[in-house]
Amino acid sequence: MLPRHRRFTGLIVVLFGVSLASFFVLKSFQENLLYYFTPVQVQSGEAPIDREFRMGGLVVPGSFKREEGSLSVEFVMTDGGASIRVKYTGLLPDLFKEGQGIITRGRINASGVFSAIEVLAKHDENYMPPKIQPLTEQT
Repeated sequence: MLPRHRRFTGLIVVLFGVSLASFFVLKSFQENLLYYFTPVQVQSGEAPIDREFRMGGLVVPGSFKREEGSLSVEFVMTDGGASIRVKYTGLLPDLFKEGQGIITRGRINASGVFSAIEVLAKHDENYMPPKIQPLTEQT
């Protein structure tokens, strides 16, 4: 084999290896994406049924229910245009309350109920821990 042919074969092998590595990186990236949807988008069918995604909105006042002696909770989340029932089992964040903005991660089931595996409470940029608040008021 001529040196020119060996260089060409080596170049083809390197290009194939880089292409294969790029394919696996992009495939992995696509599988780990978590899209964000609002209740209106979920209700209109834009959210995937077979994948996890995040949904954000406000907890509807008066909709929070906890099973007695259990960590299972149920509440309704809205964005003003649509409301979705959410079920979650686990500890809720300290800032969670009715009327509060939250972000949940999970899946929507066939009956339209969102099964959350994580609940995050949102707060504004002016949040100050209670122990520090009196110190800032003195100045």
